[in-house]
Amino acid sequence: MRRFLAGLLVLAAAAGCATKPPHPEAFSFGVIGDTPYSDSEALDFDAMLGAMRAEPLAFVVHVGDFKAGGGSPCTDELYAAAKARLQASPHPLILTPGDNDWTDCRRESNGRMDPLERLAKLREVFFGDAWSLGRARLPLARQDECAERSGTTCRCPGIPENRLWTKNGVVFATLHVVGSNDNLGFDTANDAEQACRSAANRAWLARAIRFAEAPERRGLVILAQANPWVGDGRGTYDWLLSQVAAGAVRLAKPVLFVHGDTHTYHADRPFRDGRGKPLENARRLETFGSPQVGWVRVTVDPNDAGLFRFEPRLPATPGG
Repeated sequence: MRRFLAGLLVLAAAAGCATKPPHPEAFSFGVIGDTPYSDSEALDFDAMLGAMRAEPLAFVVHVGDFKAGGGSPCTDELYAAAKARLQASPHPLILTPGDNDWTDCRRESNGRMDPLERLAKLREVFFGDAWSLGRARLPLARQDECAERSGTTCRCPGIPENRLWTKNGVVFATLHVVGSNDNLGFDTANDAEQACRSAANRAWLARAIRFAEAPERRGLVILAQANPWVGDGRGTYDWLLSQVAAGAVRLAKPVLFVHGDTHTYHADRPFRDGRGKPLENARRLETFGSPQVGWVRVTVDPNDAGLFRFEPRLPATPGG
């Protein structure tokens, strides 16, 4: 009988560990992206933001592509409407751009507009100050400093859309890395833009990793639009995969890389170290995308060994 009671106590203790209460500094944030692409998706998107009002989220991140890649001219009016839609978020909302939002504006169905001129307009409309979007606004650090110098001359300036902030010991950083091969391979001017933006992204990620090294930091979250495991074979995104992996090794803390681009929910561990060994402390999250208008709730709980927990959220029925 005593052995039976002792066994019950062991099981009870194990159950208690499995249902450990949340850490006092646990919090959640939302991830959305690659939507809305149509009028019907816009209605679902607005409904989704409204439903998220009931969720105790610290903030929401949109990982780019707030419009369709084709048949959607990149007009000033579209940018204004997209900003108004994102501003309706009841929570602070941080945006990082996607290829649909400016690089693909060169397509005939999008009006054959100049991507570099549209990028300048995008920065003016969405990234004119150091705050988030949304009805509640969050102060953010932005990349104002020079990213690359040639002697005393700044060859590549910082880019204002790259943002950094912290929440309860976790560092968050956005990187402006987009699909469509990151705007590379179209012409000399756009190649120069990509080279400088890539230099700025590398510098910003290095800064975020250094910031996350502090003993009081619990982990690092990196957010970008592009799926770096998908490319045209030119290795455009190799630097990103390598730098994130090296950062995870250096930090020896939980690292989460969040992206969109390929519209398929993923939550896995695809990162490898220099010897090809899987990195257990580096995880990948890809959110939903058109035609699915959904989001992922990420809970950050220091009582969880992996720090991050994911809850995919989709409407019960299409259009519902």
